[in-house]
Amino acid sequence: MGSEKKSPGAFDVRLVIALLIGVYGIVLTVLGLGFTTDEDLAKADGMNINLIAGIGMLIFTALFLLWVKLRPLRVPEPGDGADDTEAPAQQS
Repeated sequence: MGSEKKSPGAFDVRLVIALLIGVYGIVLTVLGLGFTTDEDLAKADGMNINLIAGIGMLIFTALFLLWVKLRPLRVPEPGDGADDTEAPAQQS
């Protein structure tokens, strides 16, 4: 087993953040595409703010998922001797 390390999997906070922002992004994108009225556009000076914010959130989600994929967290196995809490040796 040596220096084998585990991945935190679904408990990685980056995945939780990506999931939450992704769900909001999907909702806003659907609202922007299908449920925006001319009155809503007039209030926002002709911009479809729900669509823009939704797409931005989906891009943010994709970047977070890419980050999780490229830089996965590694959790050391208990008892492998790699305890980072030990103080370094002092030099005299």
